[in-house]
Amino acid sequence: MKTIHIFKLFLWIFTVVPFTMLFAQTATPDDKSRINISPENPWYWQYKGETILLLGGGWQDNLFNHPVKLEEHLDVLASVGGNYMRNTMSHRNVGNVFAYERDENGLFDLDRFNPEYWNRFENFLRMAFERDMIVQIELWDPADLYHDHQSFGGWSHHPFNPANNINYTSEESGLPNVIEYGAVPVPTEHPFFKTVPELDNNEIVLHYQKAYVDKLLSISLRYPNVLYCMHNETGEKVEFGDYWADYFRQKAEEAGVIIHTTDMRRGEDVRSEDHAHIFDNPERYTFVDISQNNATLGYGRRHYDNILFVRERLSSHPRPINNNKNYGGVRGGEEESVARMGRMVFAGAASARFHRPHPHEDPKYMYEKSEWGLGLSPRAQKIIKSLRMATDELDLAHTQPRPDLIKPHDDAQAYLLAQEDKKYTVYFSAGGSALLEIPGGTWNYKWINLENGHWEKDGQLASDGMVLLESPDNEHWIILLH
Repeated sequence: MKTIHIFKLFLWIFTVVPFTMLFAQTATPDDKSRINISPENPWYWQYKGETILLLGGGWQDNLFNHPVKLEEHLDVLASVGGNYMRNTMSHRNVGNVFAYERDENGLFDLDRFNPEYWNRFENFLRMAFERDMIVQIELWDPADLYHDHQSFGGWSHHPFNPANNINYTSEESGLPNVIEYGAVPVPTEHPFFKTVPELDNNEIVLHYQKAYVDKLLSISLRYPNVLYCMHNETGEKVEFGDYWADYFRQKAEEAGVIIHTTDMRRGEDVRSEDHAHIFDNPERYTFVDISQNNATLGYGRRHYDNILFVRERLSSHPRPINNNKNYGGVRGGEEESVARMGRMVFAGAASARFHRPHPHEDPKYMYEKSEWGLGLSPRAQKIIKSLRMATDELDLAHTQPRPDLIKPHDDAQAYLLAQEDKKYTVYFSAGGSALLEIPGGTWNYKWINLENGHWEKDGQLASDGMVLLESPDNEHWIILLH
């Protein structure tokens, strides 16, 4: 009898007691084990009490929905020093499942969640947590909500499409059955993105949007390794993203935990007013993601200068600058993609990640690259490993980019990340030479080629306040002076 009573009590706790009450007993707002902004250097993240740099790459945007060989994929990333993953809440590929159950006619029931979808989500977060990896979730993915994209992406497949569910009609919900246009950098007429009180106040659809978010948070808030982004690129009205950022933060506060939120604008010009809305609302958007700077408006030195522009814009409220997507050859060529990884790190960004190799959907392509991204290909693995080795030599809590201390010769691209008066690292993206201003004395140095993943060409040099550095060749090199 005692065993039965204990079981009933256990069952009552997990079915009646609110989730937030349970969670508040195991985590507090000042819990240092959670991902948080570094108190020593707010341009970086802190996790488990240490200031960290986030580096990553992966074969899909929505890794949680690709369970085949997923654990192996995470182990490969971890083996080269990767600790950063993107996860769009998407269902667009072969083998993916949707968030809702279907009836006998194949229509979704938005009142019945699909356990497999959410089990995949939780298993992914758990495996990431076990490997000390940070997951950046992107809530609303345009690839699922406009014209068709890949195998099951697009409005024609989406459960919220009135033609696909039993819960409301187009007339009742105000949502169309057909969307034939794609996402763009400016607001469209898509009513899915106007449901919030500040816009159309569409209570029918907003009810189901909130139920989906509540289910997501009931899982993710239990994990300390999660960052939250409201969209994968959006040009829709900012009120929609504002509403969801506030909603996420309210739910986290009720659960007694700290989370960090942002939104990702679709426009490529990070100096535009569209991005300024995110930059200038630090209480709502506690970090920023400038992935679109890694597109056509951000090549070469301009790419680096744009990051410094954002740092200056955020200087009154410094916070991490994430780069969850670094495109491949289609945006400037493969060498430019590699160079962007280096420039992001040496501009003091908080994260850098290779984009996925679209359009590959089969797991046999898990380590391929494409024009869209280097993913977790062998080359990407080497770059991640080398960047990790170079930055592990530094105390990130006391580093900053110092372009004022380095003067490249001719057209050389040389970028400096300094732990001032102690250690200096310079990244050469395509060879050349540069003058570096450092204190006088004897300095030890060593080089690492981003393609090799090991230190080489070490020695000593003397400084009279200025030293000339010459890259070994035209490949991607980092020199450390200490």
